[in-house]
Amino acid sequence: MSAGTGRYLAVAGNMGAGKSTLVDFLKVRFGVTPFFEPNDQNPYLADFYRDMPRWAFQSQLYFLQKKFALHQELEKLPGLVVQDRTIYEDAEVFCENLYRSKVLDARDYRTYRELYETIRGNLRAPDLLIYLKCSVRTVRKRIALRGRAEETSVQVEYVKRLNRLYDAWFERYDLSPTLVIETDRLDYIQDMLHRIDLMETIGAHITS
Repeated sequence: MSAGTGRYLAVAGNMGAGKSTLVDFLKVRFGVTPFFEPNDQNPYLADFYRDMPRWAFQSQLYFLQKKFALHQELEKLPGLVVQDRTIYEDAEVFCENLYRSKVLDARDYRTYRELYETIRGNLRAPDLLIYLKCSVRTVRKRIALRGRAEETSVQVEYVKRLNRLYDAWFERYDLSPTLVIETDRLDYIQDMLHRIDLMETIGAHITS
């Protein structure tokens, strides 16, 4: 993979895994153009965390539409771009969890999946998917540290279900080359040496 030719990296992982921090480091180290997840822009998110059955469908549709727009935008750019969480995760992990948990009913789920499948068929896959694998304990610790108000009520079981769905999705993911980062053992957020090692690892993938 060579930088500067319209290459697209994606960073995937559960909430609190360190995606946004990694994207920031990649921006500084390699001069990538970053695309962050539009959490703060979602007008349904606070309502969703207070009443998931009422607001799940609206919140998921918002993310789906925004991610599709981001994909369309990043595909037009030259050089190296990186995205914080993909549209695949929205559908295969978060929407799937809501449906399996009976938060999202079957009718809304079918509508969402049909729209997602249509969109997915028109997307360019990443040139490299970086999966940040993270334990539930570490996820919860990092959620607490960053202190987002809408995440304070997130239950342990919710995080566990997401982790299982992430692992299952990654096992069947075959759209692009992948790189797995075990973030429990590699603390690039606070440890400078770990960060340097990680940047070297990623650099070897994006410059080969």
